[in-house]
Amino acid sequence: MASVKLTNVKKIYDKNVVAVHDFNLDIKDKEFVVFVGPSGCGKSTTLRMIAGLEEISEGTVEIDGEVVNDLQPKDRGIAMVFQNYALYPHMSVYDNIAFSLRLKKIPEDVIYEKVTKAAEILGITEYLMRKPRALSGGQRQRVAIGRAMVRDSKVFLMDEPLSNLDAKLRNQMRAEIILLRQKLDTTFIYVTHDQTEAMTLADRIVIMKDGFIMQVGSPDEVFDMPDNLFVAEFIGAPKMNIVKTQLVLEGGKYYVTPFGAKIPVDGDKGKALSDRKIKPGPVLLGVRPEHIELAKAADHAIPCTLVVDEMMGSELHLHVDTEDGSRLIVRVPTLDLSKEERKQLVAGAKLHITFEGKAMHLFDPETEKNLLA
Repeated sequence: MASVKLTNVKKIYDKNVVAVHDFNLDIKDKEFVVFVGPSGCGKSTTLRMIAGLEEISEGTVEIDGEVVNDLQPKDRGIAMVFQNYALYPHMSVYDNIAFSLRLKKIPEDVIYEKVTKAAEILGITEYLMRKPRALSGGQRQRVAIGRAMVRDSKVFLMDEPLSNLDAKLRNQMRAEIILLRQKLDTTFIYVTHDQTEAMTLADRIVIMKDGFIMQVGSPDEVFDMPDNLFVAEFIGAPKMNIVKTQLVLEGGKYYVTPFGAKIPVDGDKGKALSDRKIKPGPVLLGVRPEHIELAKAADHAIPCTLVVDEMMGSELHLHVDTEDGSRLIVRVPTLDLSKEERKQLVAGAKLHITFEGKAMHLFDPETEKNLLA
């Protein structure tokens, strides 16, 4: 088992193209850390530098307290699972899993024990004599994971291992990776562009954009208190609603004034604004779709028009336009609606919505920093 430490790590390609900027991170022993971000953000490049598959331009990578910048991948105590499985098509599943052990001249009886144990954990014992072409995508990915498992590595590196699978299989494999982590109890570094994978798998999430770390935190932390507008919109599905509005201060109390309404910023968030002496003025207001509720016409209710409703099974995603032309998404559990209420949700229907001050996020329109984080 091992910790991983990255200090001022940078990756520069030809013509001074910087792919990763000054990356600093301490990963604890047995921690499951997920790098997440859009394509081209530098997450896979960072993982490949840890693995030794990319040269480090500046900074240091330590594994278990040892600087590994100049070590070959095979000498770093890591095992890597790739997006495309990287299996040998002419070899059986057994031989694919055993391959790295045979290179190390490990006795065949030890290899047999390791391979069969890994296969049992992964539920692929019955496929050991088959070739990869006879397996489904999920089964091939299990083989790739098994090949990494038998190496007794200090750190598991996984580069978008589920991206080639269909949605149903991806959900199943995600659960299996959680179970695998519990059985192996080792350090995992996992790369994905899928924020759902990041939220469900990680102890901590590293959110990246354009080679920079935007925020590091637990799933709860990045969801409940995003550091900036990018994180707020990236984490959560559907993404957070963002609208321009004004922050006003009256009688020592803060309000926001979106869509012609006047909504108090109360609770801990109102207190935080007061403690930080935030000045009134333009702000970006963020509210997650699940924190907006359908309401009856009232003083604080916001009138809107239903444009599209998406039936997602357990919930509805209502796309609504407010009177000032803003488009919002409202997430409504289907169990909260009667059959009659459901029938009334058709394009053009006039609705009212509301949300509480404690559900708000407020961002500086210039720096895009969270005023409350």
